Amino acid sequence: MTTSPMSLLDNLLPHYQFQECHRIAIRAPAAAIMRSIRAYRALHDPLIRLAIGLREGPARLLGRRPGPMLDLDDFTILGREGEREIVFGLMGAFWKADYGLVPLSSAACFHESHHPGLCRLAMGFAIAPLSGDIRRVTTRTRVFCPTPASQRRFAPYWYAIRPVSGLIRRRMLGRIRAMAQRPSPS
Repeated sequence: MTTSPMSLLDNLLPHYQFQECHRIAIRAPAAAIMRSIRAYRALHDPLIRLAIGLREGPARLLGRRPGPMLDLDDFTILGREGEREIVFGLMGAFWKADYGLVPLSSAACFHESHHPGLCRLAMGFAIAPLSGDIRRVTTRTRVFCPTPASQRRFAPYWYAIRPVSGLIRRRMLGRIRAMAQRPSPS
């Protein structure tokens, strides 16, 4: 029996209660795909901007979410394995109107914090050869709730936002594909 090697995401967040996974085939070099992942922003997609804007609306009306909308810039890079995998992380009480985000200065902060009311979210992108010049890009989002109480608070939020989250991830992958497959300027 063969076992697949653990991914960077498996090492960074091996235990979790919630997960979502999406994948897409992209005809582009791994380096172009990784550049596109790093360059992607929610502002690139009007539907994603609308979804995040609706989610953040109450917090903005109450003055609890100033500044730009939640985007990849709010995540901390937890690790990268060349052009094969990258993992981003957030920590917070995501069910709160302002997400209850806690700034992370490093991957070590992601691991070392043991605040019982804060969940850890890791979003990984893995790039694997499929056939010829086609690669499969898989994104997995995992959430770890450290206590039964935090899990009870997060679960209703997860089930409410999961369909929209899935739509966002699929559109994100579509945009990453379009960016990666765009001919490079000569």
